[in-house]
Amino acid sequence: MDRVIIFDTSLRDGEQSPGATYQVEEKLEIARQLARLGVDVIEAGFPISSQGDFEAVRRIASEVDGPVICGLARVYREDVDRAWEAVKGARRPRIHVFVGVSEIHLQYQTRMTREQALEMAVAMVKRAKSYTPDVEFSPMDATRADPAYVVQICKAAVDAGATTLNIADTCGYAYPQEFYNFIKMIRERTLGDRTDVVISVHCHDDLGMATANSLAGVMAGARQVEGCVNGIGERAGNTALEEVIMALHTRHDYFGLTTNIDTAEIYRTSRLISQFTGLLVQPNKAVVGANAFAHESGIHQDGVLKERTTFEIMDPRDVGLPSNQIILGKLSGRAGFRHRLEQLGYRLNKEHFQRAFQRFKDLGDRKKIITDRDLEVIIADEVQSVREAYRLQHVQVTCGDPLIPTATVRVHGPGGETYVETTTGTGPVDAVYKALDQVVHVPNELVEYQVHSVTGGMDAVGEVTVRVASGGHTFVGRGASTDIIVASARAYLNALNKIVAERAATAPQAAHTA
Repeated sequence: MDRVIIFDTSLRDGEQSPGATYQVEEKLEIARQLARLGVDVIEAGFPISSQGDFEAVRRIASEVDGPVICGLARVYREDVDRAWEAVKGARRPRIHVFVGVSEIHLQYQTRMTREQALEMAVAMVKRAKSYTPDVEFSPMDATRADPAYVVQICKAAVDAGATTLNIADTCGYAYPQEFYNFIKMIRERTLGDRTDVVISVHCHDDLGMATANSLAGVMAGARQVEGCVNGIGERAGNTALEEVIMALHTRHDYFGLTTNIDTAEIYRTSRLISQFTGLLVQPNKAVVGANAFAHESGIHQDGVLKERTTFEIMDPRDVGLPSNQIILGKLSGRAGFRHRLEQLGYRLNKEHFQRAFQRFKDLGDRKKIITDRDLEVIIADEVQSVREAYRLQHVQVTCGDPLIPTATVRVHGPGGETYVETTTGTGPVDAVYKALDQVVHVPNELVEYQVHSVTGGMDAVGEVTVRVASGGHTFVGRGASTDIIVASARAYLNALNKIVAERAATAPQAAHTA
C-alpha cells in the first residue's frame, strides 16, 4: 500500500485528556468536521463506559457518513455486544477489541494470566467478527511486553478474524529506532507475506516521541496511524495527527506515501476541538499553533518577504490558513468583513453574520487592528456556541479598596423577559457570577476559571474559559471581550446555557421513564 490510513481517536482517547469532556451534540459536530477533513476511521467512543458515550457513538454511526465508525471494547462479551449496538447503524462499522499484554498490565490491571488473556482475546475477536467483517485488535502496552507473547496473541487474533493489528505504545515508552524494529518484527513474524491485514500504530507522548515513533512505524510497514487532533489524550497525549499528516504531505519525497486527508481542513478542525474541550493549543505547536507561520526576527521577515520558502517548509494555505491578511478595523464595512470571513472558511447565515458584525464593530471601537485570531474568537463566541436560552445584555461592576465588589447584570430570558440582578461578592468576577446565578437557577459548582490574552498589545481580546460541574457532568463555557469582566460573564453564562440545554434534553426522557 502506498496510502496511510488515518484513524482519529479524538472523540475517545482525546476525551480522556484531564479536564476534557464533550456533550453529545459537540461530538456530532466534531465527527462531521473529521469527515470533512477526510479521516478514514473515527473511533467515536467507548460505548460500555456510559449511557452518554453509547448514545454519542450510536448517533455518530447513524448520522455521519464517509469514515468507518469504530467503537472500543475490552475482551468481555458485554463490551463487544454494547459496541456493536452502538456502531451497527454505520454504513461501515468497526469493533476495536483490546487487552493489556505486558506483565504489569496482566498482573495489576486485568489480573489475568497470559493464557487467559489470549483465550479471551480470541473469543471476543470471533464474537466481534460475527457482527462485522471489520475488526481491529490491540495488544495494549505492547512495547513493554514480551515480544514473543505479543507475536503469539497477534497471530491468534488474526486467525480469529482481526483485519487490523494495532500495536500500542500505550505509555510512550519506546524510542523511534526501537519502535521501528519492533513493528518490523511484528509484521514479519505475524503476517509474513499476507497483505489482507493492516498493521496500525497507536503512540503516546510521555517522552515527547509520539509523532516520531508513529512515523518510524510507518517506515517499518505500518499503514494505519492512530492519534488525536492537537495531540490531546491521556496524560501527555497521543500522536498529533496533523503532524503525521503534514510530515507525509511535506516529505512525500522521503516517505513516498499519501493520505485521503483534505489538509485545508486541518486548522478548522484544530480550532473546533480546542473550543469544545477547553484545551488551548500552545502557540509554538507544530502545524496548528498560533506561531507556526509567524515570523518576528528581522532576518526571517526579510527572507520570507523575498521568498516564502526561505523559512517556511509548508504553505499556510495547505492547512487552512490564508496566504495573505486583510487588516480590519473600525472603519471597515460589511463587504470587507464578509470577504475576510470567507477567506478564513466561514460562511454565515444572515442572523449569524449580523451578530458577528456587530461584535466586530464594537471591538473596532476599542482596538486599532483586528486580527484573524480576533475574528475566530468572535465566530466561536457568537455563532458556534450553544443556542442561548439566556443572553447577556449588560454587566457593570464597582470594586476597589475599600469598596465592596458589586455587580449588576441585565439578561434577556428565554421567554423574552428581562432580568436585572445586583449582588456583592469577594471580587468583581465572583459578584458577577452570583448575580447570574440569581437569574439562571441551576445548581452548579465552578470547578475551573482560566483567562488568557488572544492577541498581544494593550487592546488585546481576553478569552475566558470556565468549567462548571452540575448533576455529575462538567460543562465548558467560554467568552471573549476586550473587557475581561464581560468575557468572564459570557463564559459563565455560556456554561449555564449548556446546563439548561442538557436539562431540557433529558427532561422528556425522565418524564417518559416515570
